[in-house]
Amino acid sequence: MAIKIYIDQGHNPQNPNAGAEGNGLREQDIVFRIGILLAERLRADPRFEVKLSRPTEESQIGSSNSESLRLRVADATAWGADYFISLHTNASDISSASGSEAFAFSRSSPAFALGEDILSALSASTGLRNRGMQVRSGLYVLRKTPMPSLLVELGFISNPNDAYLMSERPELFAEGLYNGIVEYFG
Repeated sequence: MAIKIYIDQGHNPQNPNAGAEGNGLREQDIVFRIGILLAERLRADPRFEVKLSRPTEESQIGSSNSESLRLRVADATAWGADYFISLHTNASDISSASGSEAFAFSRSSPAFALGEDILSALSASTGLRNRGMQVRSGLYVLRKTPMPSLLVELGFISNPNDAYLMSERPELFAEGLYNGIVEYFG
């Protein structure tokens, strides 16, 4: 039985719920591409089944911020996802802030351990600092999903090096995410 992984490419192509911007780039474009590349890798592996929140670049989910989040969770739930992974880019007023980090609902959630493996593999493939796993029980996509859910901040769109890597070498992030998932499932 294949493990069903729902990949949520955070944010919409346009508002409502558009993402962060930095260094001439948009979060929603970066995570869309990395999500597509990750889905290709997972689909090539018979152990996994994949569904994307945004199968096309134009996919717009919901007409408000709250509806966008609710519909992503509802889609993953209706599909019967075993795991939910939401992809994002981080942003900071401090342009030197760099690296990948991830959030789970609780330390005891299987998503916390999955996140540790993903961050380790992301750091290995991208060379970016592993900023570690954290608990964020207030985040909607972690709080409202019935399956273990992870929100991954791939890198800082506000950091020129992180932004360049995410934009010009998205395959490194897809590879890291995939390797971390494979590591977790053994």
